[in-house]
Amino acid sequence: MSRTDEIFEPALSGKKIPILTLDNKWHKLFTQKEYSTEIKRMESEMNKLLKRQAKVNEESREIKKLKKAKMDEIVVLADEMGKVPSKKLEKKMEECRETVTACNEKIEACEEEMLELPRQINHLNHKLMLATMEVCYHKLQKNTEELEEINEWINGIRRELKKKVVRKQEKEAMNHLLYSYMHDIFGADVIEIFDMKYDPKEKYGNKKEPDDKNDDSDLENKGDDEDALKS
Repeated sequence: MSRTDEIFEPALSGKKIPILTLDNKWHKLFTQKEYSTEIKRMESEMNKLLKRQAKVNEESREIKKLKKAKMDEIVVLADEMGKVPSKKLEKKMEECRETVTACNEKIEACEEEMLELPRQINHLNHKLMLATMEVCYHKLQKNTEELEEINEWINGIRRELKKKVVRKQEKEAMNHLLYSYMHDIFGADVIEIFDMKYDPKEKYGNKKEPDDKNDDSDLENKGDDEDALKS
């Protein structure tokens, strides 16, 4: 038993579904590549049914308008024939009656088609919804798998980043210790003597002795890396 028959079909029971091809949100669900041959076919068929429904409604209105005009004309002709009967009036009357009869037949045909078309539209719309659910299901599954892979990659990068940040802080602290010691001996010339690219004091400052275990300046300067350590 397929997922459509076992899960999707029962899920639609009692649900009022909008005409999908008239729903902008439905069109946004798919890219051009994701339109299956089946969905394209049903969409095309649905649009034809909707156009036919609109045309039949318009035809019905026009026929009813013509019928009313002829009925009004019959009333006028009947009044004229009551006063001055003539074959010309009789002929016009007969033509009007024939037109009214033809209008009645066409109106009946339109009404029958107007009853059948909604049934066809609803049936096709139901099938289109099932096909849509299949596409959405597979798309959701695929996206979920990719999201899991992306999350796994991000978590791995975070772990690696934490290690790198800790290593960076260790290297900076050691450079600060080495620089401070050499600076005490050689003074500012230590930058040139050891070909240093930057002055560690610019990051760590010079508030306390470098061998102080509770060095507040070290804690302050670690703030630059706190965001990187947050998961």
